Amino acid sequence: MTDGQEGAPVAVVTGGASGIGLGVAQHFASEGMRVVVWDWNDATLAEASAGAGFALTRQVDVTDEASVKAATDEVAERFGRIDILVNSAGIAGSQAPITDYALADWERCLSVNLTGTFLCCKHVVAVMERNDYGRIVNLSSMSGRQGTPRSPAYSAAKAGVIGLTNALGRELVQTNIRINCIAPSAIETEFMRSVPKARFDAAIALIPLGRLGRVEEVVAMIAFLASEGCSFTTGAVFDLSGGRAAI
Repeated sequence: MTDGQEGAPVAVVTGGASGIGLGVAQHFASEGMRVVVWDWNDATLAEASAGAGFALTRQVDVTDEASVKAATDEVAERFGRIDILVNSAGIAGSQAPITDYALADWERCLSVNLTGTFLCCKHVVAVMERNDYGRIVNLSSMSGRQGTPRSPAYSAAKAGVIGLTNALGRELVQTNIRINCIAPSAIETEFMRSVPKARFDAAIALIPLGRLGRVEEVVAMIAFLASEGCSFTTGAVFDLSGGRAAI
């Protein structure tokens, strides 16, 4: 933290070393925030943070409560508060018919996408409550809204993120903490560029606009939901679907 950042908002971004999370972290840093990036991949984290101006980066396993609590305590002790939490950490999980879906794959996908979001909310909200202020943005998916065949774990986990957001919005409504989530269609990230052509084409076919969403489009919506101006909206889900949500 530099002297020039003293008093600037503190934003924690999980899964912030790549994809949407990295885009959000870079945007927040460009706005002068003290950005804390948590990610499980230490090598990717080091590469992403080089010269990025992040205030703090840590290797954190969002599925492990002790890891999340230790990371949260470190941020609270160092900066005195947490103003923003963006839960971007997630995995796509395996694809298979329900009759062939491995229990271990199911449990891993729910653990990262849903339990990880729960644990980060649990410990960060406790810090936000001390200052009676916070903005939380959870990443769901259109799979959580409509379901995706052969992806039961991912669909269930992302639907769970919506339910968790609804519940916490109601629970915290008498505070100055606002919690919302977004449900994007497929977004143009390194992951999507690496998937087999058949899977890529299938993702495009579901989007009436005929293209993938762009990271900067997601970042723009998250930036509003994480702002002080988002004062009258909580417990809500916002679609970034390229028209898919209207079908």
